[in-house]
Amino acid sequence: MRDNPPSIWPDFLVGQTEQPARVLLVDDDPLVRHVMAQELLADDRITLVDQAGSVREGRRKIAQHAFDVLLVDLNLGDGTGFALIELAKRSRPGAEVVVISAIEDEPQVLHAFELGATGYLLKNAWFGNFPQAVLQVVNGGASITPSLARRLLHRLDQRDAGQTGHVNRTKLSSRERDVLKMVASGYTSAEIGGRLGISVRTVNAHVRNIYSKLQVKTRAQAVSYATDRGLI
Repeated sequence: MRDNPPSIWPDFLVGQTEQPARVLLVDDDPLVRHVMAQELLADDRITLVDQAGSVREGRRKIAQHAFDVLLVDLNLGDGTGFALIELAKRSRPGAEVVVISAIEDEPQVLHAFELGATGYLLKNAWFGNFPQAVLQVVNGGASITPSLARRLLHRLDQRDAGQTGHVNRTKLSSRERDVLKMVASGYTSAEIGGRLGISVRTVNAHVRNIYSKLQVKTRAQAVSYATDRGLI
């Protein structure tokens, strides 16, 4: 059996080798795709179900396979990964989507989140860590490049400080805003519970309340909606 790399998440969160997370990888650079595939294959908790190198091929693979996580580049030779994000969320609503990109582009990040992605990673910054990103999102977290997370949270703080009275900032409770900020920072439900001194069940109840109040269906949509409106 292959040795798993050290994990920064508790063992009970990272899944089991008996039921590994299923990943579909889409990237048009054969060398990068090979490196990422080797990383994923080296972890017994992950199964790489298939690979694709274009939007057209990605559409076919999404239709063919059941998967838990779609790892997708945005800049593909015959189109953009946004189309594949939309297709994946329609055809596999329970699957997570993590964008892998060579550039750190804030508008692209926000658009990917609006479409339902739960992660946005820079290739160069995450080589050697893609299995951990997969395991984090399948366990309720949201993987994002640390420097980009700091930029987005700084933007969030600026909007919050500059909001005028026409925005109903009391729509979310203070605890719900705390939870949403931690979701935006990439924490799992268990990590949020540990930091706030509440149970995972309570964290998930707060998340469900947030979805209901913001009228969204995913964590990514909730973060995007609340950020755009200065609610967090």
